Parts: sequence; C-alpha cells; structure tokens
Amino acid sequence: MTDQLSEVPDEGVTRRAARSQEDILEVATAEFAANGYAGARVDEIAARTRTTKRMIYYYFGSKEALYLTVLERVYAQIRRVERGIQIDELSPTEALRKLAEATYDHHTTHEMFIQLVSIENIHRAEHLQQSETILRENATAITLLEQVIERGVREGIFRDDVDALDVHMMISAYACFHVANRHTFAAIFKRDMLDPALQPSHRRLIGDMIVATMADRRNRRTVP
Repeated sequence: MTDQLSEVPDEGVTRRAARSQEDILEVATAEFAANGYAGARVDEIAARTRTTKRMIYYYFGSKEALYLTVLERVYAQIRRVERGIQIDELSPTEALRKLAEATYDHHTTHEMFIQLVSIENIHRAEHLQQSETILRENATAITLLEQVIERGVREGIFRDDVDALDVHMMISAYACFHVANRHTFAAIFKRDMLDPALQPSHRRLIGDMIVATMADRRNRRTVP
C-alpha cells in the first residue's frame, strides 16, 4: 500500500509545476519578442521567474524547444478567439465582419504576437515548420472562413472568385500592419495607428473592407 501511494503524483506539486511552467512561458514570450530568438537569454528568463536555467531545460528541453512552445502558445490564443465566435448564429455578412474585427482586436492588443511572427519570418519560419501543432491549429482559421464564404455564396451574397486564404491574408495584413509598422508610420505621418481614439473607426474599416470585397457585384442589395 505504501509503495502504491508513493507512486500517486502529489496534486500540489503538479499544480506548482504547471504554474511554474506558465510563469516561464509568460516571461519567455516577452524575452523572445523583445530580443529575438538569437538575442534572448535563458539566464534572463530564469532570473525573472525565480527559477533556474536547469529547471527551464528540465521542463522544456532546450532554448529552441522553449521558443517553439512560446510560438505554439501565442498562435493558439488567436485561434481560440476565432473558434469562440458562434458563426452559425450569424448571417454570412455578420460572421465575416465579426471574424475580421476579432482578428483586429487581438492583433492590436497583443503586440508580442506580431513581434514573434516578424521574428519567425526573419528566420524563414524554420522553427514554426517543426510544429505540427501550429500547422494543424492554424488550418482552423481557413476552415472557419471557408464555411462563412461558402454559405454567403450559396445565399447569393458573396462572390465566388475569392478564396478563404485570400480573405485571411487581407484581414491579417491590415491587422498586423497597425502593430508592425506603428512606429515608422507615426514618424512619417505623425499618426499613431494604435491611438485609442482611432480604434473604433479602424476596427469598423476592416469589417467594411472585407465585406465590400466579398459582396457579389450582381447583388444590388445593400450590404450592412
């Protein structure tokens, strides 16, 4: 009996380990976003989480594995936002607008996500391509848009010559630009794209752009 009990994991220890890993990932996200993969230091992450470099490697295996876990985590966040939208309860137009606005809201409030995506592009997605989780999870973004667009085409609301990947690209480009180009845009044009006063109009604009792009020109009805 004693031997059997000793094999049962202590729930308190398990919870502490989970909290420790979550803390490490929070700090590692900021470290990689600020300094890139090459510039990030595991020693710095350890110091800021009151743990040890050895413990970080125990949990995650290596610096590269930690970085990849960070990428998986931030990509999972935006995919959860998308899956949380009840698209079946909305009209195709409303669903498309909602998905565009939700992406804009996420990207403009998660600067580190955009920084990490930019860093991974510098590395030609060499780390991201190693993650089956990211590749599998991100397919849902296209699946959701396909469902909305197909329904809109069947109802005669949307055009049928633009695919879901193109729409995803347009939404991502607009939303990412606000963060990735914020400082250069402000220096040149003296406008902070993340100025809170501008957010309602910018958010509305992405919905208008996507809905107008997808509207079937043969349909004379006004698209809200």
